[in-house]
Amino acid sequence: MMDFAAVRLEQSPEGKTEAHLKRLSDSDLMEGDVTLAVRASAVNFKDGLAVTGRLPVVRRWPMIPGVDAAAVVTESRDARWNPGDEVILTGWGVGETHLGAWSERMRVSGDWLVRRPDTLSPFEAMSLGTAGVTVAEGIDRLERLGVTPADGPIVVTGAAGGVGSMAVMLLASQGWGVTAVTGRPEEAERLRQLGAAEVIGRDLFAGPARPLGRERWAAAFDMVGSTVLAHLVSMLKPGGVAIACGNAAGMDLPSSVAPFILRGVSLVGVDSVRVPAARREAIWSHLAAVVDRDRLTAMTQVIPLAEAIEAGRRIVEGRVAGRTVVAIGG
Repeated sequence: MMDFAAVRLEQSPEGKTEAHLKRLSDSDLMEGDVTLAVRASAVNFKDGLAVTGRLPVVRRWPMIPGVDAAAVVTESRDARWNPGDEVILTGWGVGETHLGAWSERMRVSGDWLVRRPDTLSPFEAMSLGTAGVTVAEGIDRLERLGVTPADGPIVVTGAAGGVGSMAVMLLASQGWGVTAVTGRPEEAERLRQLGAAEVIGRDLFAGPARPLGRERWAAAFDMVGSTVLAHLVSMLKPGGVAIACGNAAGMDLPSSVAPFILRGVSLVGVDSVRVPAARREAIWSHLAAVVDRDRLTAMTQVIPLAEAIEAGRRIVEGRVAGRTVVAIGG
């Protein structure tokens, strides 16, 4: 029986989340028909919430965080997967209800896996990770609703973060004029290098949102929620679409029906956790074909597993820019 390193979350009698790097064994793994050797993971906002216990993300104790994995199959009872297969796993409750990827080993359902495109390294795949899948799904929703760069610019909130930076990069590469919103002015030049045409602060979104604001953008990608999202929908052009995929500022939405019934605005939620397998395969093939690797590298830092806990704490404090990849195995 193999032993391995993993970040383990435990709950104290007082309900406090405690995170430690520990040695575990295969007997600690959960049920599944495919066993993986993890090559890399990532630090997502959800991982930070799990590590800090700031929101009740974890629904099983003890837990291993890490919602993204690039891994190689070591054992399989699923005919679709063989030892040596290089795979990607995002979503499906990993790191929440099923032991996650901040670990040298995992055991999971073969239904959750997709093949890693040969043109993406494990680190590139994890730099994309859940952020890339989320943004790709959001862009697909815009296209299906008929909103294109010809309709006007798009605004991205929380632009300095992982999903926000990914949105700036991928939207700019598809011809959108991107307005990046961030509370960190020191990140402005990096966002321009990722493709932002304009970088603005948060002042425009301060205070309660008006029922209707001045028409500014054809579409929006929002990572923040709450009052910021309310402001955004009030400022969209007629027929505009707001993609909601984050809640950094809160779960509430203090808005009105005015943008929806007077301008025909649409509010579309993106959930990347339960994307069907066939759709995931298509997303990963698309991302591998279109991603600008130089920009992807520029927005990514790589850390060892031993630093993942602190990185999780920093991301919920707004002190992490771009994407953070966790190097785990060879």
